[in-house]
Amino acid sequence: MQLLNETLRCLPKSGATKSYIQCLASVGWAAVGYQHHRHYASIPAIAMSHEQFDGPTPDASRSPLITMHGLFGSKQNWRSISRALAKQTNRRVYTVDLRNHGDSPHTDTHNSIGMTADLVAFTQAKSLSQTCVMGHSMGGRSAMHFTLSHPDLVERLIVVDISPVYIPGTIEDMTGIFKAMLQIDMPPDMSLSQGRQAAKEKLGETVDRSSVDFILLNLRKRPKTGEFYWACNVNVLLNSLPGFTRYGEHIANLPPYTGPTTFICGTRSPYME
Repeated sequence: MQLLNETLRCLPKSGATKSYIQCLASVGWAAVGYQHHRHYASIPAIAMSHEQFDGPTPDASRSPLITMHGLFGSKQNWRSISRALAKQTNRRVYTVDLRNHGDSPHTDTHNSIGMTADLVAFTQAKSLSQTCVMGHSMGGRSAMHFTLSHPDLVERLIVVDISPVYIPGTIEDMTGIFKAMLQIDMPPDMSLSQGRQAAKEKLGETVDRSSVDFILLNLRKRPKTGEFYWACNVNVLLNSLPGFTRYGEHIANLPPYTGPTTFICGTRSPYME
């Protein structure tokens, strides 16, 4: 929290040093192709579900912060941190549900191009001339894509525990999890707690316990029919996984972002090697 707070409070308005994302751009990783702009028109934007947090004395001159969760996540993952950041930095903070997650609409496509279109639509709906963007994992890649393709809308970029570089093995791991989610049998006469237990046992065959508990935050039950469903769009996310390896192509030709950029990760994180 202290690092995030200092990042938002103290970073200079312009980058005095070469950012990590610029270094990646120099070897062809972190730059988004102008030729890809035509795709924005072909992927309709959705209205993202979101929550807004304001501190006791919000400063209207400060650009608001948009926080974005990772795969399987939702806006509730950032709720406590967003509330604290709003209080400590006097910025308005929005935490959003990315497409196919949480309370946001499900769509037939899921990639950083579509999520960037959603972010552009969000800034327009809120009449935001400039924002700070912070994303974790999948949300971090969305933040990078949005920043590189619309640098005029971004005051500063904060990326948590992810880089533009593909990490071998991650797609295979996620494929196993999604397939396990689709195979869980939860009849409507089960209670929510019984459904969670059945899902926990099935998922426990594939993933560790802490990950199971996180994934189960997506399990919901329709009051009228008793039907169980996943808040995240499991089928579309599963089918979109191969495209995740093409992220480098999606960010291949735009100029590097020269604004303030911070990458945050644990010292043993496998996602920032």
